Amino acid sequence: MTGKGVNTAASIRQRLLNIAREQKVDFNRILTDYGLQRLLFRLSASKYRDEFVLKGAMLFSYWSGDVYRATKDIDFLKSGDASIAYLKQVFIDLSYQDVVPDDGLIFDPASVKAEEIREEDSYGGIRVTLKATLSGARVSMQADIGIGDVITPAAQDIEYPVLLDLPSPKLKAYPVETVIAEKFEAMVYLGFANSRMKDFYDIWALLRFMKPDHDLIAKAIANTFRRRGTALPSDVPVALTSEFSRDDMKQKQWAAFVRRAAVGSSAKATLHETVEEIRPLLLGLVDIVRNNDE
Repeated sequence: MTGKGVNTAASIRQRLLNIAREQKVDFNRILTDYGLQRLLFRLSASKYRDEFVLKGAMLFSYWSGDVYRATKDIDFLKSGDASIAYLKQVFIDLSYQDVVPDDGLIFDPASVKAEEIREEDSYGGIRVTLKATLSGARVSMQADIGIGDVITPAAQDIEYPVLLDLPSPKLKAYPVETVIAEKFEAMVYLGFANSRMKDFYDIWALLRFMKPDHDLIAKAIANTFRRRGTALPSDVPVALTSEFSRDDMKQKQWAAFVRRAAVGSSAKATLHETVEEIRPLLLGLVDIVRNNDE
């Protein structure tokens, strides 16, 4: 790195440190957010841009306009070649990619690793990890890449908000309707084994604050359940019952999620209150799907 590059990196590191102090958050969290945003920019400026559709926690940051929302990884849906070898090469290429203006980050191509996701509550896919440095500070990043899902309606073009006055990533992203559909399908599929408390919060927040079109959500639900081979529920799904929402372990998982995610007063006090609010809405959407099929 040139002397000018060293100065740029040091200046950006100091600006991020100032943000962490102002926001009273951990500096490493801000570093991770910054690294993910600049990785996203590299992707958006590359030949691979149209192969990836953004989803997950970073998409919620976009919808909320909160560039300080904690995110630990990027989630994508991938079209085309999604082999481990291909995805590893994609991120190696992104690590070598020059950007203008300089954002101070030096990505390490040798750090790129790719492997299958084998978590019990996951739908599989590929996980890519890589590292970068910013004026001596190490930044670890992770991208979880899914395949095979259907998007209803079409993916949307977005301009992603960023921490500093640098170019914003412009790329494709999930529509809210498909996010709700996939999270609802996971609730139905996982049943009582479901520990994904974030899904309950996300559906509650999306339905309450974004007010998406219910007919479009119903279409997304029909397409998602069909693609994933999950039967549409004929009764109240286990995850939407009082037995589930009042379970001691589920309540502890909810409390841990609220504390960890720092959603604070924006979340319902209990899982039970959340389930009570989203149950009639989700079951109403199931009714729309059934009526459309008749």
